[in-house]
Amino acid sequence: MSASYFVVGGGISGLVAAYRLRVFAGPDAAITLFDPADRLGGVLRTERIGGQLMDVGAEAFVARRPEVPALLAELGLGSRQIGTTGARPLIYSQGRLHPMPTDTLQGIPAHPGALAGLVDDATLARVRDERARPLRWLPGADPAVAELVSDRFGDQVVTRSVDPLLAGVYAGSSATIGVRSAIPTLAAALDRGARSLTDAVRDALAASAPSVATGSVFGAIDGGYAVLVDELVRRADFRWLQVAVERISRSQRGWEIVDDEGGRHRADATVLAVPAPRLARLAAEVAPRTAAAARRIGVASSALVALALPGGTPLPEQSGVLVAGGERLRAKAITLSSRKWGPRGNVELVRLSYGRFGDDLARRAGDEDLLAWAAQDLATVFGVATEPEDCHFQRWLDAMPQYGPGHGALVAELRAGLPPTLAVAGAYLDGIGVPACVGAATRAAASLTTGTGAANRT
Repeated sequence: MSASYFVVGGGISGLVAAYRLRVFAGPDAAITLFDPADRLGGVLRTERIGGQLMDVGAEAFVARRPEVPALLAELGLGSRQIGTTGARPLIYSQGRLHPMPTDTLQGIPAHPGALAGLVDDATLARVRDERARPLRWLPGADPAVAELVSDRFGDQVVTRSVDPLLAGVYAGSSATIGVRSAIPTLAAALDRGARSLTDAVRDALAASAPSVATGSVFGAIDGGYAVLVDELVRRADFRWLQVAVERISRSQRGWEIVDDEGGRHRADATVLAVPAPRLARLAAEVAPRTAAAARRIGVASSALVALALPGGTPLPEQSGVLVAGGERLRAKAITLSSRKWGPRGNVELVRLSYGRFGDDLARRAGDEDLLAWAAQDLATVFGVATEPEDCHFQRWLDAMPQYGPGHGALVAELRAGLPPTLAVAGAYLDGIGVPACVGAATRAAASLTTGTGAANRT
C-alpha cells in the first residue's frame, strides 16, 4: 500500500515539503495539501502593477546560499535567476540620506571610518578605542544584538547603522533579535576568543571574504516568485484542499485531520508548514512540548505599498533606502525596484514597507492611510510628489517571526517534542529567508520518508 502524507500550509515551506515528499516517496504516494487561501505561495506573491510583474511579499533571496539556485536548477528554472544591477542602498538618518556603510557586518563597523558622517565624533572615538576595553564574552552566549553593540560602540551605532538592516529583514529591532540568529559568524568569532568586538567583526568579514568576492549578493526570478510557485505545484502533484485545518489528532493509521467544513482525512505522516502561532494551536494536544516552544516565538506584521510611478520620476540610482530608528518617517524601508533589478516598461516600480514588531500598524492602517503615508515618505526622502499610475496594498499579518536571544535552543526544544511521523517547516525555524525555508522543508520531508524522524528531531 502506498504511503500517504498531509502538508498543512501552502507557502514556500509547504510547497517545497510537498515537492520533496513527491521526490522522496515516489509517484504512487498520496499527498494532500491543506490551505484555505485564494492562491498558493504564502508570502511569495506576484502581482501585475503598472503593467509589470512585481513581487509584493518576499522579493529576493541570498544568491550565495545554495538552496534556491540548486532548486531552480533542479526544476529547470536556472535560466530564470537574475541578479541585481549592483546599485547600493542608502540609509535615512537624522533627516537626510547617507551612503550605506562599507566594512561593516550587519551594520557593525570594523573600524571607525566605516561610519564617518553617520554617527557623531564621540561615537567614532568610542569605536576607535573599543579594542582597548576588556571584553567579557561567555562562549555560547546569545545576547540581543543591541545589548552587545550598544555596550561596545554606543547607541548611535545601534539606531543609525544596525537597526536599519535588521528592521528590513525581521520587521523587528536589534533589541529583540539575538546575535546568534542575526549574525552567526560574529558569534562564532567571539566564541573563538576574539579580544574585542572590533576584532570579531574583522575576523568574521575576513572569513566570509572568499565567498563574497564575486557575483550578486541577492537573486530574484524573472517573472517573479510565481514562476517558482507554479512549477513546485506542478511537480509535486498533490491534491489541494482549499480548507483550513481545525484539529489534528492521532489515528490508527497515523494522523487524522478535521477541516473547518467538518471533513475528516487520514494519512500516515504530516508536515505542519504553518506559522509558529498556528503551530502552537494545532500541536497543543499531539505535541505539547512543541506547542509550548512555538508559543514563545514572537511574530510581527507588515504592510506593503507597491507603486508604479511614471517613467522618468526623479529617483536616485540606488537600490533603496533603509530607515534608522527614531526617524519621523512611517516607512521602515523603501525599495526602488526598477533601480535594484533593472527597468521594466515605462514605469518606476517602488515598494514601501510598514510595520515593526510590537506595533499594530499593519492591522489598523487602511489603504488610504498607507497611500497617504507613502506619498509623504517619498516627498520627504526624495522630494518626489508624483501621483502613481497604479498601486497595490499587501498585508502580511503575523508573518515575520522574531529570532530572539536563545532562539536556537528554543527551536531545538520545539523539534525534540515532535512524534516521529509529524514534522515542521517554516520561517521561524532556521531563518526567515526563502533559502532557509527551502532547507527546513527539505529536512522535514526527509525525516518522514526515511521512517525514523531523526532528521526532524535533532
